[in-house]
Amino acid sequence: MNAQLRRRFASAALIIGFFVFWELACIAFGIRDIILPRPTQIVATLLQRMPAVWPHALQTLYTTLVGFALGIAAGVVLGSLVGSSKLAYDVAYPLLIGFSSIPRSPSCRSSCCGSAAGTVPAVLTAMILCIFPIVVNVATGLATTEPELEDVMRALKATRIEILTNVGLPRTMPYFFASLKVAVTQAFVGTVIAETVASNRGIGNLMMIASSSFDVPLVFAGLLILAVMGVALYVIFSFIEDRVTGWARRKDEFAMG
Repeated sequence: MNAQLRRRFASAALIIGFFVFWELACIAFGIRDIILPRPTQIVATLLQRMPAVWPHALQTLYTTLVGFALGIAAGVVLGSLVGSSKLAYDVAYPLLIGFSSIPRSPSCRSSCCGSAAGTVPAVLTAMILCIFPIVVNVATGLATTEPELEDVMRALKATRIEILTNVGLPRTMPYFFASLKVAVTQAFVGTVIAETVASNRGIGNLMMIASSSFDVPLVFAGLLILAVMGVALYVIFSFIEDRVTGWARRKDEFAMG
């Protein structure tokens, strides 16, 4: 068994061990379902109510992906401006830090008051929350581009746009994919917050109704769905990252030796 297989086996064993410990601890200490349901109870609840939960899961996934796509587009544009212009850096960075410092729930409520309840507030909230990490990482990638590469492009009479598209943005890809892994979790957070405030569909709305009726296993089932969707998107981005930015990743033999 090589090192990669051993590492994956160890990771899977630790994850399974965590849930086994959770199950046994609930049984040993007699923890009631209303406080902390066991993993088997959460899975059983999810399977039993899957026909009713499935439309909410699809709604949350759709809303998150739309907001995430809009956030990527806006984040790449703003990150390119911030990373390639000192004036844009001085103006945009304080504004972005200020917006990211605003608590999520009050900002979501204010945005929901300005628009109709439904999918739009959730999309906007997901987009806003995932913009900041993308902008910061894209700007950092552009700012750390080797000056020698830019000098070579200038010697070849390349324009500023050509330098950005042929040197800057390709060198930014490792930072960009790292930001996507963070941004997608923020997008899910924004969607769920908005669904609890101004929506009658989605996992957030389902969890709010379940908590009001003290159906704690259903609340944890909603959390499990969000975790599975988040991990699935993380795996997808990691797969694409390996294919696009393999040149920037350290090899196992160098990392281990």
